[in-house]
Amino acid sequence: MERLNVNPTRMEQTRLKQRLVMARRGHKLLKDKRDELMRQFLEIVQRNLQLRRKVEKALEKAHASFTIASAVMSPEMLEEALMYPKQVVSLELSKKNIMSVNVPVYRFKMKSDNPSEIFPYGFATTSGELDDAVMYLSQTLQDLLELAQSEKAAQMLALEIEKTRRRVNALEYVMIPQLVETIRYIRMKLEENERGNTIRLMKVKDMMLEEQRQKNIWNDLNADAV
Repeated sequence: MERLNVNPTRMEQTRLKQRLVMARRGHKLLKDKRDELMRQFLEIVQRNLQLRRKVEKALEKAHASFTIASAVMSPEMLEEALMYPKQVVSLELSKKNIMSVNVPVYRFKMKSDNPSEIFPYGFATTSGELDDAVMYLSQTLQDLLELAQSEKAAQMLALEIEKTRRRVNALEYVMIPQLVETIRYIRMKLEENERGNTIRLMKVKDMMLEEQRQKNIWNDLNADAV
């Protein structure tokens, strides 16, 4: 593993050790976040699958009924019946925080609570199949919104999971090994410098002892000469 380009000093070693502690702590937090995101994501995907099956069945029924209505009614009558809807639907958008991801929450409200308001036409000139198609679509509106909400949430969580996974891998396989290798390198350099200093001190001590010995010999010779 390639180490960081730093000066091998004790101050730098202390700083890198602090960074290593923070990196390991951040790595653990990100792993916990990734695991929780995965749990939330799987729950949303399971709910999404159930909603999709339910919505698809309802839309199939609505499509079948509308196909029959189109066969028994003229295009002009069908267009006139659906041209001016009576019911008005308002949509509210809010957000819910899931592990720092703001996923959308959709809520709708109808202008009137009268169930008959979903039919914008009279029943005399229309077929019962058209009534069924409109009723199926009205009943599946809440599930459609919830499906759109869960699919958007799943998409956003998947992106956040991928970003978190990349950060975890960067810490686990790049940053932390680099810090460990750099700290090891600094420790080896400091130990090498300490050994060098010890050797130099020992040499200086030997030189001083030799110099003192030479002085003692010279003094002894001078004393004998006198």
